[in-house]
Amino acid sequence: MKICNPCCVGLALMLATSAHAAESKSVAGKGLQEVPDAELGLMRGRYTVGGNAVAWFGVTMISTWQTQTGQTLQGAMRLGMDFTKGNTPKVSFTPTVSITDANAPLPDTSGRSIDASGLQNVAGLTQSIQVAGDGNRASNVTHLNVRNGTTAPDGSGVINTSAIAQNGNATAQVQFDGNAAKLLLQVDGLGAVEQWVRSGSVGQTIQLMGDGQLAGNRLQIDLVRSALADNVPLTQNVAQAITLARGLNGAGAFGP
Repeated sequence: MKICNPCCVGLALMLATSAHAAESKSVAGKGLQEVPDAELGLMRGRYTVGGNAVAWFGVTMISTWQTQTGQTLQGAMRLGMDFTKGNTPKVSFTPTVSITDANAPLPDTSGRSIDASGLQNVAGLTQSIQVAGDGNRASNVTHLNVRNGTTAPDGSGVINTSAIAQNGNATAQVQFDGNAAKLLLQVDGLGAVEQWVRSGSVGQTIQLMGDGQLAGNRLQIDLVRSALADNVPLTQNVAQAITLARGLNGAGAFGP
């Protein structure tokens, strides 16, 4: 049995591609064309190496809101999915909420209005700040951390489905129903500070109708990938194939 060297195979493919490009050089191009789904299906995952799987996926949310009267609302949650034991994730959820008393009565905000109901239909990442007042400060911050590893953080496997705190017309609430996680700080007549993560959507919204308020949302997404195995021939062959393919620039097989 004759064994082919991967380098020789890659070189042969390059030369064949170069010859084909030379033959079709005289054919005028037709501009951009959509690639059929059947062809995309054959292309997807072509250079995916086995073993590069997700070991841990976690979301941390922190929301704070200090009103003009000195009342402070805080909420936090941590959602984790541990895939180190198999394809079925081990889910953990930890919520915390708190509200401090106000030192003065709430101001009159009659005549002011805000509306963010349409944002619930937006897919992907949503960040929104709506302010109807003066001297307010608000911020939405999102961080994404991706690293390699083989273990999940401590505390995995503990699920507390919800936490709620109420003080007068102020509410701090964190909920998880198995499909979506939501953090909400709300003061009747003053607005709301909210974060959520659900299928196809991650969002941060702030709505303020008072003056001199300070509100902030912070969201951090952590992704831990299983490290690739060492000395795997497939890894080397794929990397070499990608490097060789960079030479196919239409001008020749050995272009820069």
